[in-house]
Amino acid sequence: MSQQTEQGVNLPNPAEMAKTYAEVAQRASRLITQFMEKKSKEGVSTPSDEMGVAKAFMDLSARLMANPYKLAQVQMNMMWDYFSLWQGSMMKMMGMPHAQPVAVPQKGDKRFKDEDWEQHFLFDFVKQSYLIAARHIHDTVAGTEGLDEATQNKVNFFTRQYIDALSPSNFALTNPEVFRETVKSHGQNLIKGLNNLLNDVSDDGQLRIRMTDTSAFEMGKNVATTPGKVVYQNELFQLIQYDPATPEQYKKPFLIVPPWINKYYILDLRDKNSMVKWATDQGHTTFIISWVNPDENMADIGFEDYMLKGTLEAITQVCAQTGEDSVNLAAYCIGGTLTMSTLAYMAAKKDKRANSATFFTTMLDFSEPGELSVFLDEGTIEGLEKKMEKRGFLEGSEMAGTFNMLRANDLIWSFVVNNYLMGKDPFPFDLLYWNSDSTRMPKAMHSFYLRNMYLENKLKDPGGVTLGGVAIDIRKVKTPCYFISTVEDHIAPWKSTYMGARLPSGPTKFVLGGSGHIAGIVNPPAANKYGFWVNDATDGKLPESPDDFLAGATQHPGSWWTHWHQWVTALPGGDAKVPARDPAKGKLPVVEAAPGAYVKFRLDAQKAS
Repeated sequence: MSQQTEQGVNLPNPAEMAKTYAEVAQRASRLITQFMEKKSKEGVSTPSDEMGVAKAFMDLSARLMANPYKLAQVQMNMMWDYFSLWQGSMMKMMGMPHAQPVAVPQKGDKRFKDEDWEQHFLFDFVKQSYLIAARHIHDTVAGTEGLDEATQNKVNFFTRQYIDALSPSNFALTNPEVFRETVKSHGQNLIKGLNNLLNDVSDDGQLRIRMTDTSAFEMGKNVATTPGKVVYQNELFQLIQYDPATPEQYKKPFLIVPPWINKYYILDLRDKNSMVKWATDQGHTTFIISWVNPDENMADIGFEDYMLKGTLEAITQVCAQTGEDSVNLAAYCIGGTLTMSTLAYMAAKKDKRANSATFFTTMLDFSEPGELSVFLDEGTIEGLEKKMEKRGFLEGSEMAGTFNMLRANDLIWSFVVNNYLMGKDPFPFDLLYWNSDSTRMPKAMHSFYLRNMYLENKLKDPGGVTLGGVAIDIRKVKTPCYFISTVEDHIAPWKSTYMGARLPSGPTKFVLGGSGHIAGIVNPPAANKYGFWVNDATDGKLPESPDDFLAGATQHPGSWWTHWHQWVTALPGGDAKVPARDPAKGKLPVVEAAPGAYVKFRLDAQKAS
């Protein structure tokens, strides 16, 4: 309860304040003590620069100092911008007409959406001061001559991280929304925020920012809800078959291979945006792989095992369950890389059980990996391998942190403001619940994937990698393929995925969707969002370059899902149907009800136990 003064101002209850202060102090003291004890046992470690960031910025400094005239010119230009800002701010403060702002946020920048950033002269001054500095720092770094491409990418990326971190929106006194809340609550938001911060600091001293209220979700109750049965499992995956939703189903079964970096249910979040449910509603006999969350006992499980005991085994079991001799495959991100490797293996073995293959944001040619290249040089991979050697796996949170840095303002700093400055609890959001449900990477698999795909880019070359004793050659894949990529993808840039789509020799359809890596794929027709581009100028053969593709493409409204459905059912025999298949009446014994045990295992639950 709060107390009210004679003037009607609500004040916090002193007893509640004292209790809150005591709880915060006790938790902080405990965490500091634990952290210091841990560090004293570990001893003093020499700072390392596995990613070569320090060296990159030393090279940058040398290049900048080599041209002092250009550096002085940049400083002079920035001072002129500040002079213009001071002049405009003074006029605004005195209520006089003033010129256009010197610096404005980019369209879609949510950090400065509060109206006081523009209306209040002081906050407007702070905002523009920051934007001026940010622009000149970025332009100076990006325009430095003489740096090699890898070094330039590193300094660009980490300079942006620095600029984003220093945004005035990230500090209590320079964020108008936080400032108002601090005055209104007499600082209780900051106390609550500190409590939230301490809750997010684990016993090992690592900060893991909560993006959502994980207690608001339960697997099988309000996420991963499409009814079905687990009809097979081994040490790597469970195979789920979904209950039919139509009296008849398409004869060719549909098997989805999700990535094993996160859990499969990004494709089955809620009824209204579940691709699994939508596909089942269209009449597809839908199966999905639910990958296990590996531990130290699986350290030696390799990429080859994911193919032999994963995708190939799943195809075998789907055919056994349905009595069909081939399946329609669909795969997401790294699951697509695995699936294309599987198709190349099958081509070499004359295995024709793949009727078609669809690839969601899948890279096969890794020559242009985008900003992820910053984390993928020899030194960084060696550092990861040392960590994995000790534990047998890469922690899912470490990879999740890397992906979050690619969109730091949306996936890091917005939660810092909400949780720690505003003192609010994270909002329950199913997509962010899934995003926080990252899985581990086995040592052998992850090292093989990083080195052979990202670092050395061998998969695109005939015989570049060998799996199961077979030299993998994607050019020998003649399976009809459908590639869907997204124009704003920051993880698998669409122009890179396009180059990979040109590798198989069979009929290939490439579709460019709107939005990004997740929203552009999880885009149900009912939402009627984003649209997609298709180039029908050639018959199954893609134009040489992504720019040529886009130049001749036609944009269509709505979801690509319906376009894919038309494509897959138009394949030879694709529209043939059979009576609905009940998973419980198939040839495989039911293990348990969907979503199964493998998907329910969460790392944070393990830590809590």
